[in-house]
Amino acid sequence: MRAKIMMALMLSTFLAAMEGTIVSTAVPRITSDLSGFEQVSWVYAIYMLATAVSAPIYGKLADLFGRKNVMMAGIGIFLAGSTLCGLATSMGQLIVFRALQGLGAGSVMPITMTIIGDLYNDQSSRAKAQGWISAVWGLSGVAGPLVGGFLVDTLTWRYIFFLNLPFGLLSFFMLVLSYKEKLGSKTKRHIDYQGALVFSVGTIALLYALLTGSQNQSWLSPTTVSLIVFSLVTYLAFLSVERKSPEPLIPLTLFTNRNVTLINLLTLLVNAIVISLVVYLPIWSQGVLGESATMAGFVLTPMSVCWTLGAVVSGNLLGRLRAEQLITAGTAVLSVASLLLFLLSPQSPGFLIYVAVGLIGLGMGLISPIVMVKIQASVPVDKRGTAVALNTFTGTFSQTFGAAVFGMFFNMVTVASGLSNLGSSFEHGAAVQGQLEQARDVLASGVHAVFTGTLVVAAGSLALALLIARGQRERLRENG
Repeated sequence: MRAKIMMALMLSTFLAAMEGTIVSTAVPRITSDLSGFEQVSWVYAIYMLATAVSAPIYGKLADLFGRKNVMMAGIGIFLAGSTLCGLATSMGQLIVFRALQGLGAGSVMPITMTIIGDLYNDQSSRAKAQGWISAVWGLSGVAGPLVGGFLVDTLTWRYIFFLNLPFGLLSFFMLVLSYKEKLGSKTKRHIDYQGALVFSVGTIALLYALLTGSQNQSWLSPTTVSLIVFSLVTYLAFLSVERKSPEPLIPLTLFTNRNVTLINLLTLLVNAIVISLVVYLPIWSQGVLGESATMAGFVLTPMSVCWTLGAVVSGNLLGRLRAEQLITAGTAVLSVASLLLFLLSPQSPGFLIYVAVGLIGLGMGLISPIVMVKIQASVPVDKRGTAVALNTFTGTFSQTFGAAVFGMFFNMVTVASGLSNLGSSFEHGAAVQGQLEQARDVLASGVHAVFTGTLVVAAGSLALALLIARGQRERLRENG
């Protein structure tokens, strides 16, 4: 019975995780069919924002109404969003339906981990089960772009969403039939709906201001300025709401802990590096180098493979090396990889891309497990769950915000070029030679602007890692 439940949880986790990356290789075809190339960042950002904000709410709903019921509802919302994404006839519709998808996907991670905690009593079995779930996340990083590229090349981009239906339904019914939950007394929990709503509204306003300002080069327009002012006011209101909430969406007390704050800032930066790669390297492969969607997906494979390798190495080295040393090594690797991406040109040898992608994965693999160790060691036992949840939230929000900021850089170059119908000329077979050359140059410049930003972020992450290491050395000296 446990095996069937685990299979269902792994399948639903795989689908939710893969949706974060599977779209990357379909972007050229989607923008060709639906137009709205300058809105591409929203396709990623809105999915991750909805996932990030809804995840802590689902966790508390599961305490009130049972894990099984809430998980079923989440899977149902995810499948409804997937169906509507596949039927979308405009970029605006696709963005709205991706938000619905994200709202469903937000249920998967917190409730999966909660169910595992309920199923396995001893720590060893629980760790093994959570290891399988982590492996699924790594596999999804490889499979997402590859499956997406294959479906785009052989069928249509719509099938990257329709693919969720049979497997999602299989997961749904496996849980219905196999998971017999014993509902105890319902624990009364405060759910911070107001905080989630205010934070979402403020974030969407800020993302919209960034993307529209870069799209139209209208940073001082009344609309853009009003949106930025509105988002700042909303965030101030959010702080007020969180101070008064019995169980806030983002516990503000954790920000008084120096270690937790620095680790969360580091998480914010390194996850932004990942999203810049996932979104814009397939654009480089297809739009600049003229590769197929399948090959563009294959370009990202070294990241997931090396991420897993780095995590294994990091876990084995912890104890012989301090956590701060491993974090510093990981950020140094990310900085080298970001420098290679910054130096990338259409004439660069092909292996350079794979080396850079692999190094990004290796750096993240060295950092990711150690971040959790540092977070847990920096807070009392009774606050560990909240601290880990905040770090997870920060990582997801980082990708949301990173997609918007890097989209701003990309739009500032590509939209300002004045090249019309860039979305349809994105695919080499869809443009005449003169327009193709111009589109290739514009896309190369746009992606270079993104990778310039990535290099700056990587340098910032290395500086933060050195600051964390310095603080630890000072504490060790003080303690003798």
